[in-house]
Amino acid sequence: MAAPTFPVNAHRYDPYRTFKFQVVINGRVVAGLSKMGALKKTTEVVNWRSAGDPSSQRAIPGGTKFENVTLEHGLSHDLVFEEWANSVNNVSEGDAGMSLVNFRRDIVINVLNLQGTPTMSYQLRRAWVTEFQALPEFDANNMNTIGIQSITLAHEGFVRDIAVVEPAES
Repeated sequence: MAAPTFPVNAHRYDPYRTFKFQVVINGRVVAGLSKMGALKKTTEVVNWRSAGDPSSQRAIPGGTKFENVTLEHGLSHDLVFEEWANSVNNVSEGDAGMSLVNFRRDIVINVLNLQGTPTMSYQLRRAWVTEFQALPEFDANNMNTIGIQSITLAHEGFVRDIAVVEPAES
């Protein structure tokens, strides 16, 4: 018999949904966040052949690469994306002024259950803004579109916070 998918809530069979999540930057939950790219890492394969065994190759792990993550939120007066992007490269401060103290940040991604309780949490390490979209494309002929602002983050990996455990559901 297979191990239960949800040890605390053995009655549960359905996995968590992707619409209940939150991102915390500098200890503050990002308001109006609508979309986040996947956390993904890829480890390069290095093929190696021993001189004594020329007929077969071995595959060993090489370097690991972490893919950039994009965050999107509805256009508003919240300056969290713009302030962070400007700390990386702010051309309004002259010679591409850069805050060496504040441009890298650890951010927290929480997966929430349907009751809004964190069920798992990941930390994105030493992230910084590689791309900032301040305004979306505007179209006067489309009244049903929400304006989206976005940032793309490079980072040095992610780790799961194992202190955040599956909550008991009622």
